[in-house]
Amino acid sequence: MTGPVPGLHRLRCEKPCGRLDVYVAGALGVTRSRAQGLIRNGRVRLNGAQAKPSAGVAPGDAVEVSVPEPEQLGVSPEPLALDIVYQDADVAVVNKPKGMVVHPAAGNRTGTLVNALLYHIEDLSGINSVLRPGIVHRLDKDTSGLLLVAKNDEAHLSLAKQIKDRTASRVYYALALGNIKEDEGAIDAPIARHPTERKRMAVVTGGRPAVTRYRVLERFSEATLIELSLVTGRTHQIRVHLAHIGHGVLGDPVYGPRRARYPIRGQALHAGKIAFDHPRTGARMEFNAPLPEDFVKLIDWLRARRV
Repeated sequence: MTGPVPGLHRLRCEKPCGRLDVYVAGALGVTRSRAQGLIRNGRVRLNGAQAKPSAGVAPGDAVEVSVPEPEQLGVSPEPLALDIVYQDADVAVVNKPKGMVVHPAAGNRTGTLVNALLYHIEDLSGINSVLRPGIVHRLDKDTSGLLLVAKNDEAHLSLAKQIKDRTASRVYYALALGNIKEDEGAIDAPIARHPTERKRMAVVTGGRPAVTRYRVLERFSEATLIELSLVTGRTHQIRVHLAHIGHGVLGDPVYGPRRARYPIRGQALHAGKIAFDHPRTGARMEFNAPLPEDFVKLIDWLRARRV
């Protein structure tokens, strides 16, 4: 299972092929986002000319794609502790600790999950760029829990599609401020960049559709333990949605309660369950990760205050 061979790929559309980015993705077996990157970087020509990702491809059109040689990673393996819940030749499931950044960024090339993955796991998928090998989806730095890793490009394509099509499921647990009165419900509110604070996300009219489902597990005098599932997967979605309805995540320094302090470092948000179809065998696979110790201690603290 490998990705497209570097070099020039000459393609010809034989029937209505739709958008250029969709056609290139399907022809080369890559993600749509990677196809869009190739197009925007001038590596795709439609009938000899550069075109936008949204350009239509008609029968008889010629498409040339120049696939570059793999970039040098520039990120070093590090012998960091890593809780690998499961792995085989195609996928791995890891339980990311709170406080660990998922992938390197400018000025932050060490101590990340990617550094740990490079040390512990070989032959990671390169689809998501050289700085995100194997990463299918992400978790915020201070969110703990289960994360999927692809070991080859075909597995990456399958897992990414399952997340997009909602056939892969992710369940989170959170301690939210106050009493959520409904036993279960859904938060349906569009999310986009905050209009003035660009590092934050917010519920914004005209933003991308976002839906989070929740179910109450236990109520305390000042907080509610809830189980959440993502219908969509927007940046900071759970944290933004809970803050939007007035029940921010305890310990969240960005969207959570500003004045209240709780005995936990970082936010009380944990990705506790994940389920997906194995990209090679099709077998349904499900994994669970227990709540981290500080999350459990905070629950006990809240129970004690309720008495």
